[in-house]
Amino acid sequence: MNVVFLGSGAFGVPTLQRLARDHTITGIVTQPDRKAGRGGKLTATPIGQWAAEHLPDVPIIKPEKINTDEHRDLVRSWNADAWVVIAYGQYLGQKLIADRFAINLHASLLPRWRGASPINSAIVAGDPITGNSVITIDKEMDAGAVLAQSTRTIEPDMTAAMLHDKLSHDGPDLIAQVLEQRLNNTVEYLTQDPTKVTIASKMSKADGVVNFNLPARLVNARINGLNPWPSITAGFRDETIKINHSKPSDLQSQEPPGTIIDADQGVISCGDGLSVQLLMVQPPNKRAMDWKAFANGRTVKAGEQLNGTLIPKSS
Repeated sequence: MNVVFLGSGAFGVPTLQRLARDHTITGIVTQPDRKAGRGGKLTATPIGQWAAEHLPDVPIIKPEKINTDEHRDLVRSWNADAWVVIAYGQYLGQKLIADRFAINLHASLLPRWRGASPINSAIVAGDPITGNSVITIDKEMDAGAVLAQSTRTIEPDMTAAMLHDKLSHDGPDLIAQVLEQRLNNTVEYLTQDPTKVTIASKMSKADGVVNFNLPARLVNARINGLNPWPSITAGFRDETIKINHSKPSDLQSQEPPGTIIDADQGVISCGDGLSVQLLMVQPPNKRAMDWKAFANGRTVKAGEQLNGTLIPKSS
């Protein structure tokens, strides 16, 4: 098939690779280059970088606004049997996609977790299973008909970064399945149940705190669900550290929530009498390190307290 690809984030790279192998890419749309790093160097999106290296002869555009007459007419002029949209980052107007077979890969089992942060939200909520959905594009965000879905178990020690990578590599097979069905005229359109919709709002730095009074499973889920961004911050002694990774612990404790009950292993008491084990932490202005390295460097002792709120900076 001839395929137009619209995407920006790294989530779509494995699928673009597969499409380039099995089909003909007639054009790519991605977000404009943005300043990145300490030097503020203009940097292409992951899709833009991969396309420049591997598909130098394929036209690529990077519009600030895709729905202008100029860009709409250009993209619609590209000869395509299907448009594949993955983590593009702009709303696609009805005039743009009218009479086109345009499909979107979304990282959740819709209608659960529509919105900007489906991977984070699934982990933070303690969902045991998530997956990908291929949907049509609707006026309302992520509300299109479901064409296919795949599932994946969320392991207790799985961070959002880990789940992102696994789901991104599940995507190519699911998109290939739908395109094959399109060729054979066997696509089935399943309307989403509006009573089962949940919203995955965009994450912000303000979300990066944890309440150790919560049950251990939810404390663990929040730590892992917000890795790598915005990441959990907590107070320890006179500094604020990031907690990057954790897993459930078998230790039980009647100590107040947030108490370090095993200094060597980084086990922290939670509100339900159960605990979590901290695996990776990051002190201020330092690289992330495993708990043992952190604890050894500070002679951490059992009974010390970890606070799930930020320590104010001294004036």
